[in-house]
This record gives sequence, C-alpha cells and structure tokens, in this order.
Amino acid sequence: MHIALLNPQGNFDPHDSYWGLHPDFGGQLVYVKELALALAAQGHRVDILTRRIQDPAWSEFAAPLDAYPGHPDVRIVRIPCGPPHFLPKESLWPYLDEWVEGILAFYHRENAFPEVFSANYADGGLAAVRLKEHTGIPFTFTGHSLGAQKWDGLKGTAPEAELEARYHFSTRIAAERQAMAEAGRIIVSTRLERFAQYGHPLYRGAVDPNDETRFAVIPPGVNRRIFHPDPAPEDTAVAQAIQTALTRDIPPERQDLPLLIAASRLDPKKNHLGLLRAFATRPANAAHAPADLANLAIVVRGAENPWKAKMAGKEGEVWQAIQATIAAEHLEGKVTAFPLEGQNRLAAAYRVLAQRKSVFVLPTLYEPFGLAPLEAMACGLPVVATRHGGPAETLQENGTRFGILVEPTEPADFARGLLEILTSPSTWEALRSAGLQRVAARYTWERTAQSYAQVFRRLLQNTTRP
Repeated sequence: MHIALLNPQGNFDPHDSYWGLHPDFGGQLVYVKELALALAAQGHRVDILTRRIQDPAWSEFAAPLDAYPGHPDVRIVRIPCGPPHFLPKESLWPYLDEWVEGILAFYHRENAFPEVFSANYADGGLAAVRLKEHTGIPFTFTGHSLGAQKWDGLKGTAPEAELEARYHFSTRIAAERQAMAEAGRIIVSTRLERFAQYGHPLYRGAVDPNDETRFAVIPPGVNRRIFHPDPAPEDTAVAQAIQTALTRDIPPERQDLPLLIAASRLDPKKNHLGLLRAFATRPANAAHAPADLANLAIVVRGAENPWKAKMAGKEGEVWQAIQATIAAEHLEGKVTAFPLEGQNRLAAAYRVLAQRKSVFVLPTLYEPFGLAPLEAMACGLPVVATRHGGPAETLQENGTRFGILVEPTEPADFARGLLEILTSPSTWEALRSAGLQRVAARYTWERTAQSYAQVFRRLLQNTTRP
C-alpha cells in the first residue's frame, strides 16, 4: 500500500533533532517515525506529511523532501503551512487549510495519491477530514491525547479566557469531534483509553465508545534498536556522567545505593512532588522509607548541572517546587539530577542503572499509554508506575504482573510499591525477567505496523473512491 501519515506539528529529520527538548518534539513524533519505518519494512510505501519550516533557527526542516538513510520506502514530505518560521502546535490552526491545499497539489503533481491517510493528533485529524472531502480517501485517527482531558486538568489553574487563548480548546475539541465522526477507524493504545477518553461528555454525538466497529486497539511499540539490555557503545560515557552527578550530589556512603529514576519532563501532571513525598515516607509497619534504601535521580533535560540552571516558565516553576520539597522532606544528599539528551543516552542510562539494581518510576497522575516504562523494561530495568491509565493494562494481564502499580497521590501506597522491589532481590529479578518478556511478546513496532496494515486493508475493502 501507499500510506501517508499526517503530522503537521513538530517535524522529522534523519537526526531526530530536538526530540525531548521541545513539547512538540515528544512521544508522538517517535510514534509516527517508528510506525512509518515498520510499515515500510513490511513492504509498504510511506510518506510522513509534516510542515515545512524555513527558519534559520530550525534549519533542519527547510528541505521540501527528506529521508531516513537506509529506508528508501519512507519519505518525509514537508508542506508549507502558514508563515515560514517555527510555530508551536497551538498556533497552527489558522493555516491547516493551506497545508491541505499543499498536500493536494503535491500529489496532483505526482499523479499518484496515497490509498489511505493516518491522522495524528487533532490537527492531523482535521486535515484528514478536509482531505477526505476532496479525495474520498479514508483515514484512521490516532488522537494520542485529547483536548477534553487536558481542559479538565487545567480548569481552575487560570482564567478560562486565558486558557482558551493559549490552548485553543474550542477549536481543538471541534477538530477532534470531526475527526472522530469521519474516521474509518479510531486507533487507541488500550481499551481504557477508548472508554476514558472518547467517552468524555464533550465528544458525545461524535462517536460512541461502545461501538466496536469504530475502534481498533493497537498498542505502540518499543524501538528495540535502541532500547535493549545488551551493552552498547554509549554505556561507558553515560555511566561516567551518572557517577559525576552522584559524586556531586550524594555523600560517599550512599553512592553505591540503587537509584529510582524519573525521566519525565518537568510538568505538574508528571507528579515529581508526589514521588518525592513517597520517597520520604515510611509506611505503617514498614522498617524503612524508600529514601533509606535508594537515591532518587531526576532527569532534567538541557541542564548539565540542574541545581545551578536558571529555568523559565512552567519547567522553572516545577523545578523550584522540587527543590523546595527536597528541603521540606529533608532529602538533601539523597537526590541527584542530570540530563540525558537523546534516546540512545536514555537507553544507556537504563542499562547502567539496571546493573545497580535500580528501578524506573512513573509517578504521573494519569498516563494515557506509557511508552517510557516499556522502554525501561526493554533495557532490563523493573518499573513502578501509576495505576491510572495505560500502565494498568500494560503492566498486568490475567493475574500476571510485569511491574508494580501504585496510587500516585497516596505517599504511603506509593512508598509501599517502591519498598516491595527495593527490599526483595527476588522480586527485582522476577520483574526484570517478566518485563523483558512482556515487551518482546507484545510491544514491538513490527506488531503495531501489522495491526495498522490490517485496519488499512479493511478500510480499503469497504471504501468506494469517487
């Protein structure tokens, strides 16, 4: 098949520039790239359609066409969308019709349209609706996250008019409703996502989450070229960097303890403060708090020494709150922080920390899917994660658990989960083994691509093009 993936925001290039360094260059781009490569490996031709940026500060994204070396069946196609300089995703809405017109013109010049579109996020979904109106080409819709849930999470944090001006919730939710109504299939990562997100009252009438014919549950995969348990060239340098941070932040008598590593971006909903409180808590009938048995490592991207860095905006506010909580909970000398730029270094850190019997921690208040825990598991690092959202399905099935689920808002419950693995070497080993097996059996991009291709074929069988 000839497949086109719609993703106007962020951008793609052979070097994965800015991944993890900007909110628009996060997990969604990883998802789209890996899906494209896996589909191409199975014999399909794939175009990643994104926005062209002609801005000296973002020079990687100026060429109209680009490619990943060694993957001749995947093209990065950049179509103008508004002004030439970089724009965050919240500012793209007025220009999406221009982007759609550019896509139509591109394929008219080639005299060969894709057979199916796959839309990502609300902006890609709206573009897919417009393209279907012009061409009759069917599409799938992968929301990744939905505006209604973000609106619920932000209500009360600022005046509603201010939130609307910043995030354009009314436009986003209207676009999501159109995409849901017109999509041939809506792709969700878990059944929980289907009912919890698409069952929100703001989407009533656009889609019925009980309609089995409208949804396909397709989990994303782990990039096992990067996230694997075998030693890699990056490991030595990353081990040295971690030891440098430990020497700077942790007294000598504690430097050999395991680490609890939190690798989420600095955002209030990632719940770093809840993790710190749990780290300091000794539950009833427990002999220790987690802080007695381990150190806590917080990944802070873009700052070689985060303690001396001056961070602006929301990240700065969260980092100040983290430091205040460390002082309030008397955790000085038990917490370290360091950057891990890029997925290769992140994977290397997981492998290095696995040798220290460490633990990956996902304290998020709600996680729609949770690819990060699976990436850590693929490197041999056991996981303690929030019970709210995707981890409730990915980390347990039919009575078997592949990680430890905790209530992130209850410090005692969270601490008990951490202590269960910190106090039992056999539990650590069992979860390491179970995690490796879980990822290999269930969460690979090959399996994700096969499932997408099956959905595409069914759509094409049931579609009559004008």
